[in-house]
Order: sequence, then C-alpha cells, then structure tokens
Amino acid sequence: MTKLKDVYPLYLNNKAVQPNADLEVTNKFNGKVAFRTALATPDVIDEAIAGAVRAAAPMARLASYEKRDVLDHCVSRFIERKDELAYALCIEAGKPIADSEGEVGRLIDTFRIAAEEATRNYGEIQPLDISPRAKGYMGMWKRVPIGPCSFISPFNFPLNLAAHKIAPAIAVGCPFVMKPASMTPLGAIIMGEVLAECDVLPEGAFSILPASRDGAELFTTDERLKLLSFTGSPGVGWDLKAKAGKKKVVLELGGNAAVIVDRDADLEHALARIIFGGYYQSGQSCIHVQRVIIHADIYDTFRDMLAAKVKTLKAGDPMSRDTFIGPMISAKEAQRLKKWIDAAVAGGARLLAGGSCEGNMLEATLLEGCSRDMEVYTEEAFGPVVILSKFTDWDAALDEVNDSKFGLQAGVFTSDLHKVLEAWDRLEVGGIVVNDVSSYRVDNMPYGGVKDSGLGREGIRFAMEDMTEIRNMVIRRR
Repeated sequence: MTKLKDVYPLYLNNKAVQPNADLEVTNKFNGKVAFRTALATPDVIDEAIAGAVRAAAPMARLASYEKRDVLDHCVSRFIERKDELAYALCIEAGKPIADSEGEVGRLIDTFRIAAEEATRNYGEIQPLDISPRAKGYMGMWKRVPIGPCSFISPFNFPLNLAAHKIAPAIAVGCPFVMKPASMTPLGAIIMGEVLAECDVLPEGAFSILPASRDGAELFTTDERLKLLSFTGSPGVGWDLKAKAGKKKVVLELGGNAAVIVDRDADLEHALARIIFGGYYQSGQSCIHVQRVIIHADIYDTFRDMLAAKVKTLKAGDPMSRDTFIGPMISAKEAQRLKKWIDAAVAGGARLLAGGSCEGNMLEATLLEGCSRDMEVYTEEAFGPVVILSKFTDWDAALDEVNDSKFGLQAGVFTSDLHKVLEAWDRLEVGGIVVNDVSSYRVDNMPYGGVKDSGLGREGIRFAMEDMTEIRNMVIRRR
C-alpha cells in the first residue's frame, strides 16, 4: 500500500535540503495533517536564484540529446512511481483517485512531448536581398535560452501545470526556481527528487521551493530572473506582472468558460461532456464549464437531462473509485461559492440541483435564471457550479460567450460548419473546442487566454518559444 513520508525536503540547487519542516499540508478530505515539508526563507530563495544564474551558461551548452535524455529519464521514473504520484495527489489536492491517475498520465505525456521537442529547437535561413542595397547579404536566426526562469504553479493541477513549466525549461536549457502551491507542494517535490538523479544537469539547474506568499517576493521582483511564468488567480497574476520589472511575464489565469449547445447537437453526447466539464475535480479548473447557453428549442429537454444527471453524482472520499465530486481545496473556498449561490437564488435564480455545503464539500450545483450582474456569472466560480441560459439567435449566443472579462476557452456543440467557423472568428478566447467542452486540453496544443485570462501560451512548443530569444546573424558574402 502506498504511504507518504512524514517530512519532505525542498530542493536547492539540485540537492535535497531540510532546513525545517514548517509547512503543514493537510489531507483535503479529512482535514488532518498528511505530511510536512521544508519552507524556503528569503535567503534560501536568494541562494537558489544565484545558483540559477551560475547554471545559465552550462545549461545553455547542454546538447539536445542530453536534454532529451533528462526528460526521458523523468518519463521512465514517473511511470515507475505512478501509483505514488496519484496517491499523493489524491491526498494533498482531494482529487478523486481516478482523476489523480489521469493527471499522472498527463504528467508523463507532457515530459514525453518535451523530450521529443528538445531536439526540434529550429531556426531559419532568411534571404535579405529584398533590395539592391542588401545584395550579397543573407541572414539566419536561432533560438537561445532566455536564462534563469521563475515558476509559480497552482494547487488544482499540481503535477501537470508544474510540468508545463519544468519540462519546456529543460528542453531549451533554462535553469529555474519553482514555487509550488503551499497547499499542494508534493508533486513538484517528487519531480525535484527525480531531476536530482540526473548528473548531467549542472548545479543550480533547478530549485523546488515551497514558500509562503509573503516570503516569495524574490520570485517576482529579482532582476536576475529573465522570465516569470505564473498560473493562478487573475488578481494575483496581474499584481505580479506589475511588480515583475523588465522580465518577460507569462500568465495563465482564470475564466468563466461558456459552452453553446445548438438545437442540432447530439444531446446525450453533450450531456456527458458537460457533466464532465462542469464538475470534474469539483469544478476547480480555470476552463471548467461555468456557463451553458442552450438553444430555446431544446432548452427544457436538455435542462431536465442535466438536472437529473447532476443529482446522481456521487460525492465523498476521493480515495473511493466511485467518487466523482471530492472536496474543494478549503472550507473557505467552499463557503465563498456557497454565498454566491445563495445570493443568486435570493436574486431570482432557480436552483435545479445541489446548493448545500458542509465543510469543504460543496454539492454539485445547477442554476438557471441568473442575471448577468451576479457574481456566479461575472466571476470565476472555481467550484462545482454550472449556470444555464437560453438563446434563439446564434449571433446573440456568441455575444453572450463574449460577455465576460475572461477569455480562455469555449465549447460549441453544433453540426453546422458555417457556425463553427463564425465562432472561431468571433469568440474572444484563446481557443474553441467543437462538439466538446471548454475543459478539453491536450498537452501539446497552444493553451492560454486573452483579456483577464492571461498572456502568452503554454503547450510545450509554445512555452519553449517564450523561454527562448531569437538571436539573428547576418552574413555578407564576397
């Protein structure tokens, strides 16, 4: 049977260090302390950044095959330790065990993609003789590592979203310091343990540093760092960008994603996918289905299908294989969303399913009739709540999707190709998913948002571009 240790270290300049055991991490289902980790103080973070600076040149000199081999080693070790990783994720994040196993699979996919991309960091030959003055000149450019990077990852996908920063950094040869979420640090620590097995990485290539928010200022402000990649809430993300100074900033923030269900949609398929997209991981995903916009001709039928299905979703211990709804990350977050639900009902919305809360267990909730000024409509719910509305005009449905300060992803269920192309043109989002939900993501695709949902794109190839700079060379031929 898989067990966790009582205490875990941090990783400073490639080495396990145990200066303290000050960070308590709880089992999100029963609230008991599951384990403790070391907590990095500002002097440790400063030492890690100095190590990353020293490692920048030797990391940049690593051959493509050496970087690939590091990533392949991680893939092999993650496969060997997949049960341990899934169990740790279930305990520290409260994610149902089947979903935890799915995230471990995505972690492995992400490192495998990065291993392949490590040998594909291409440049380009560029003709310059576009006018007589440039005759005899040619140009070429390549991508070079940007230098030491700072990564801050969130609690909801503590394995895969950390992997989307770590794996491309190794693929291009950037040293990094990472702050995992304090509520779910163990996945990143285990990644550090695996990376520490790779002797080819120069000292300072990586540091994994659980840290309090108050003590983590250097991750953002230190000018020795050349890139900050943050995944988390919009309020925190934009504040960090304002403090980041001259460094490049990549932000993957929140959303209140919408899905349109047109009258020609396959309703059974749409039902299964919206249940998944709306309530998977208790809705704690930035692309979780929050708003479902249904054609009036099928609204009553599809609403009733959704309500009946939501009422059957099993909530409980995430270690149980038949649990679909596990705990939210904290009672505070569950109570926040419960207040939004209650305010919506008090304001005239109709509760179709759920709505109750005990501790950090919030029932899967379905609402209709929410006005567009309610928090459950305008803000990111980040919990198991879905709201319904109806439309008769396709243009109006697209406008409703766009009626948001966010723009991460959207889903469109329709068989009409012309409507699909119009949605692709008009929806103000980073991506649309056709005949599936906004929650769908494959780890090699460009992923990110517009408006308050962020800056830049993740997905290994696209993150590698952010972690590199173009270096041009011009040659005059005799």
